Amino acid sequence: LTSYHVPQGVGDIVMIQSDHTGAVDILSAELETADLLGEQRKAQPPPLAAPTMWTTEKMKEFKAKIGKEKNGRMVVKRGEVVTVRVPTHPDGKCICWEFATDDYDIGFGVYFDWTTVTSTAITVQVSESSDEEDEEEDEEIEGLSPAGDVERGSKSYLRNRYGEIMPVYRRNSHREVQAGSHEYPGEGIYLLKFDNSYSLLRNKTLFFHVYYTG
Repeated sequence: LTSYHVPQGVGDIVMIQSDHTGAVDILSAELETADLLGEQRKAQPPPLAAPTMWTTEKMKEFKAKIGKEKNGRMVVKRGEVVTVRVPTHPDGKCICWEFATDDYDIGFGVYFDWTTVTSTAITVQVSESSDEEDEEEDEEIEGLSPAGDVERGSKSYLRNRYGEIMPVYRRNSHREVQAGSHEYPGEGIYLLKFDNSYSLLRNKTLFFHVYYTG
């Protein structure tokens, strides 16, 4: 492109319109100085540390214990994504999770929603596919790139309010208990995603336990 210089006075705004798309860009030295055009850059959250992960082979003991808890067992149906939303707790400093499945593996990943916590209640959201989940998030905040494939690991870049702690990968939770922990990066809500969207035939029985430590 040919460099084009426009004499600019105080308060002037230069508008450039594309002949091809009709899109209009607004350039203003004053707006840049005030950082009004840089709000999106300012809104970027800090990077999140990786979680600590481990596995145990005590499958029978874990399932027997968790199976007795009121909400310790659920079925993730074929093609579904279950998101467990766990708010940070004022008395806690770290979130911990453990899970296992019957017979087959399941996709699992962890994300963080930088938002004000108004309740410490843990909630569960069920989507019929990862695509539907993205559409629901699109209604809340704009600007998400397409999500990745659970077979290879999610490579989605979530909106400014969201951060990726661990991408969704298939875990051998039918062979070993999958466990992990993550230190609170600040106030917000953890999104623990159990992804069975890749399975067209099989429901997955999930044994799950989440708690916080001080």
